[in-house]
Amino acid sequence: MSSAESSPLFAGSIPQFYAQYLVPILFEPYAADLAARVAGLRPTRVLELAAGTGVVTRHLAQVLPHEVTIVATDLSQAMLDQAAATGTVRPVEWCQADAQDLPFPDQAFDVVVCQFGVMFFPDKVRAFAEARRVLRPHGQFIFNVWDRIEENEFTDTVLQAVRPLFSSDWSPFLTRIPHGYCDVSIIQEALALGGFTRPAAITTVTARSRADAPHLPAMALCQGTPMRSELEARGPETLQVATEWASEAMAARFGTGAVEGQLQALVVLTAAR
Repeated sequence: MSSAESSPLFAGSIPQFYAQYLVPILFEPYAADLAARVAGLRPTRVLELAAGTGVVTRHLAQVLPHEVTIVATDLSQAMLDQAAATGTVRPVEWCQADAQDLPFPDQAFDVVVCQFGVMFFPDKVRAFAEARRVLRPHGQFIFNVWDRIEENEFTDTVLQAVRPLFSSDWSPFLTRIPHGYCDVSIIQEALALGGFTRPAAITTVTARSRADAPHLPAMALCQGTPMRSELEARGPETLQVATEWASEAMAARFGTGAVEGQLQALVVLTAAR
């Protein structure tokens, strides 16, 4: 993730929890969707921003022809290490890089793709300008962002469960960052300021999140995101208490067996002139 705020937080045990729990529950459906959209653009060189633990990278490696170059980047070396350890069906280039200051020459790629990473960029206009710089003429920039937290049932349930552990003026990580960048007009304005003067096509995409038991989404969101640091800062027992409360809330809403809930995101596609 490319963010001064998030970089040190996507470290320690978080990358492992992220890959083991969060990816299959929340990210896998959208990774397949985004990779299929990239494949439909018929690229020859693809740059992935904020690759995290590599879920989109793995899908890209499966659906793109072998001759297509895939360069996957992230600011967090710990996340890239987890991605490389998991591996892909064919070689890709892993590169630690800040999306706001990319180490690539102008017009080096014909597609830039980013899954659920744009929200973390402190200076989104600068990051968009960098994506525009490294794209060839008529190259495509495609990314997705989470819609409002209320449209994402597992995440909303977990957040409401742990709220009593914090003060009334707490600004939660989950609403502040992951679900805090879904205003279409704001996205369009930032893209234009970054050099993408052609209006973006923005599509709402719903999916289903599934887990074998209610405690799994609770663990994923409490222990596999930077909310973990917020909870641990409240005291040594708070992380465990929050996970238990979130598990109970998940079971109360979705049942004690396998659980299923709605996901909703926005997919944004724009092109360099």
